[in-house]
Amino acid sequence: MQDLRLERRKQEKSKKRKKRVLYSVLFLIIIIIGVGGYLFLQTFNAAKDSYNGLDRPGGKSELRNDTVTIGEDPISILLMGIENYSTGGKNGRSDTQIVVTLNPDTNKMTMTSIPRDTRVNLPAEAVGQEHAGFHKINAAYTYASLSGYGASKLTVETVEDLLDIPIDEYAAVDFEGFRDIVNAIGGVTVDIKKGFWEKNIYNNDKRIYFTKGTSKLSGEEALAFVRMRKRAVNSTYPRDERQRQFIKAAISEAISVGTIFKVGEITDILGEHVKTSLKPAEIYALEKEYSSIDTAAIETFQIEGSNQRVNGLSYFIPSNHGLAEISEKLKQELELSADKVQDE
Repeated sequence: MQDLRLERRKQEKSKKRKKRVLYSVLFLIIIIIGVGGYLFLQTFNAAKDSYNGLDRPGGKSELRNDTVTIGEDPISILLMGIENYSTGGKNGRSDTQIVVTLNPDTNKMTMTSIPRDTRVNLPAEAVGQEHAGFHKINAAYTYASLSGYGASKLTVETVEDLLDIPIDEYAAVDFEGFRDIVNAIGGVTVDIKKGFWEKNIYNNDKRIYFTKGTSKLSGEEALAFVRMRKRAVNSTYPRDERQRQFIKAAISEAISVGTIFKVGEITDILGEHVKTSLKPAEIYALEKEYSSIDTAAIETFQIEGSNQRVNGLSYFIPSNHGLAEISEKLKQELELSADKVQDE
């Protein structure tokens, strides 16, 4: 009888332990869901604050017959780096412009740099009669801001005209946002191909020195790395090449396991310093589709052309052959054929 009582007590204790373990597991699950929900809500709200649509008929480029679905169709995104620190955050210039294509069928990404000095013709209906005519492409953002036409909208349309491809979305980040995001993810490791120095615009123009080899760059260092335009270095280690190189390295850093713990810091930056035509659900679809992309396989394209002086000003003049070649490559990446692109 006593043995039976002891056995019952053991069974009751075992049941209590199991219940405690079960409650502990449930408690952890609730915490994880709660934290995950908080992070999702925080990210969603920040992304919502960053949203700034292109206001296009039918919600698509004029060069497309059909709308695209993010995460399902090949798409193009124009990345813009906005220099507005010298103008107090207003009416800045699109200092960096890179066309990115993403293809979910091949899980492939390409990057094409548009030199900031590229000579383009800006229409009066977008920038006003005063500023209409030929300018460097980075001026499109400034003059469209002043006219109220829409800085990102005109920049997107100008790149579309230049490359003869649809630009489906855009994402623009200013210098301060760029610096803060790099710091938030703990810096970005880059293999520097040639040593040089550049001014630190956030520290009284003191020099930041870059030495050849692998180095982890802070936000201020990264900004100096992608901005430097000294002719002696730029001829052998071009600015556009450094920008594409940095983006590859940043993607590798961003998709690392540890980045998820940086979400709170990054979301504090988004609304104020990042603007995009991508909605929160579309950003999530992109992250879901391309989170495992192989950055080593990212292909980069460069527009053929030359630097020339026109009316006393220095421009980058793309060659007709170079533009046609890049346009054809990007259309292939976007799986565009004559019946899918308007007016071809």
